Amino acid sequence: MGRSAITQVAQEFMTAFPDMQVLFDNMVIQEDCVLFYWTLLGTNTGPGGTGHRVRISGFEQWQFAEDGLIGRSLGNFDAADYQHQIQYGSPLAASS
Repeated sequence: MGRSAITQVAQEFMTAFPDMQVLFDNMVIQEDCVLFYWTLLGTNTGPGGTGHRVRISGFEQWQFAEDGLIGRSLGNFDAADYQHQIQYGSPLAASS
Protein backbone atom coordinates (compact mmCIF):
# COMPACT_ATOMS: atom_id res chain seq x y z
CA MET A 1 0.00 0.00 0.00
CA GLY A 2 1.26 3.47 -0.86
CA ARG A 3 3.29 4.90 -3.69
CA SER A 4 6.63 3.45 -2.59
CA ALA A 5 5.17 -0.08 -2.53
CA ILE A 6 3.53 0.44 -5.95
CA THR A 7 6.86 1.73 -7.32
CA GLN A 8 8.76 -1.26 -5.92
CA VAL A 9 6.42 -3.82 -7.53
CA ALA A 10 6.51 -1.99 -10.87
CA GLN A 11 10.32 -1.86 -10.74
CA GLU A 12 10.50 -5.61 -10.07
CA PHE A 13 8.48 -6.32 -13.23
CA MET A 14 10.55 -3.86 -15.30
CA THR A 15 13.75 -5.55 -14.10
CA ALA A 16 12.45 -9.07 -14.81
CA PHE A 17 11.09 -8.05 -18.25
CA PRO A 18 13.36 -5.36 -19.79
CA ASP A 19 11.32 -5.47 -23.03
CA MET A 20 8.01 -5.32 -21.16
CA GLN A 21 4.95 -3.85 -22.82
CA VAL A 22 1.78 -3.20 -20.84
CA LEU A 23 -1.24 -2.91 -23.09
CA PHE A 24 -4.35 -1.02 -22.04
CA ASP A 25 -7.37 -3.34 -22.35
CA ASN A 26 -10.14 -1.46 -20.54
CA MET A 27 -10.92 0.89 -17.67
CA VAL A 28 -13.99 0.79 -15.44
CA ILE A 29 -14.72 3.67 -13.10
CA GLN A 30 -16.58 2.66 -9.97
CA GLU A 31 -17.82 4.75 -7.07
CA ASP A 32 -14.84 4.03 -4.79
CA CYS A 33 -12.13 2.85 -7.20
CA VAL A 34 -10.97 2.47 -10.81
CA LEU A 35 -10.31 -0.91 -12.44
CA PHE A 36 -7.49 -0.82 -15.00
CA TYR A 37 -7.45 -3.96 -17.20
CA TRP A 38 -4.13 -4.76 -18.84
CA THR A 39 -2.10 -7.33 -20.76
CA LEU A 40 1.62 -7.70 -20.07
CA LEU A 41 3.96 -8.96 -22.80
CA GLY A 42 7.64 -9.53 -22.20
CA THR A 43 10.65 -11.78 -22.09
CA ASN A 44 11.99 -12.85 -18.70
CA THR A 45 15.61 -11.85 -19.38
CA GLY A 46 16.31 -9.89 -16.19
CA PRO A 47 18.75 -11.18 -13.55
CA GLY A 48 18.18 -14.92 -13.07
CA GLY A 49 15.55 -14.91 -15.83
CA THR A 50 14.47 -17.96 -17.78
CA GLY A 51 14.49 -16.28 -21.19
CA HIS A 52 10.86 -17.28 -21.76
CA ARG A 53 8.23 -14.95 -23.19
CA VAL A 54 5.04 -14.37 -21.24
CA ARG A 55 1.63 -12.93 -22.00
CA ILE A 56 -0.62 -12.44 -19.00
CA SER A 57 -3.73 -10.36 -18.45
CA GLY A 58 -5.15 -8.97 -15.27
CA PHE A 59 -6.35 -5.79 -13.67
CA GLU A 60 -5.38 -3.25 -11.05
CA GLN A 61 -7.91 -1.93 -8.57
CA TRP A 62 -6.86 1.65 -7.85
CA GLN A 63 -7.94 3.80 -4.96
CA PHE A 64 -6.85 7.41 -5.02
CA ALA A 65 -5.29 9.44 -2.23
CA GLU A 66 -6.32 12.95 -1.19
CA ASP A 67 -3.76 14.44 -3.61
CA GLY A 68 -5.41 12.67 -6.58
CA LEU A 69 -2.56 10.20 -7.08
CA ILE A 70 -2.92 6.42 -6.78
CA GLY A 71 -2.59 5.62 -3.08
CA ARG A 72 -3.45 1.93 -3.22
CA SER A 73 -3.21 -0.57 -6.03
CA LEU A 74 -4.33 -4.18 -5.77
CA GLY A 75 -3.05 -6.33 -8.62
CA ASN A 76 -5.08 -9.27 -9.86
CA PHE A 77 -3.85 -11.94 -12.32
CA ASP A 78 -3.58 -15.72 -12.57
CA ALA A 79 -0.38 -16.31 -10.58
CA ALA A 80 -0.24 -20.04 -11.43
CA ASP A 81 -0.45 -19.31 -15.17
CA TYR A 82 2.20 -16.60 -14.79
CA GLN A 83 4.60 -19.01 -13.02
CA HIS A 84 3.94 -21.66 -15.70
CA GLN A 85 4.80 -19.16 -18.43
CA ILE A 86 7.98 -18.09 -16.61
CA GLN A 87 9.06 -21.76 -16.55
CA TYR A 88 7.90 -22.87 -20.01
CA GLY A 89 6.96 -19.78 -22.02
CA SER A 90 3.69 -18.83 -23.65
CA PRO A 91 2.67 -19.89 -27.16
CA LEU A 92 0.48 -16.75 -27.26
CA ALA A 93 3.46 -14.49 -26.52
CA ALA A 94 5.44 -15.88 -29.46
CA SER A 95 2.93 -14.51 -31.96
CA SER A 96 2.73 -11.05 -30.33
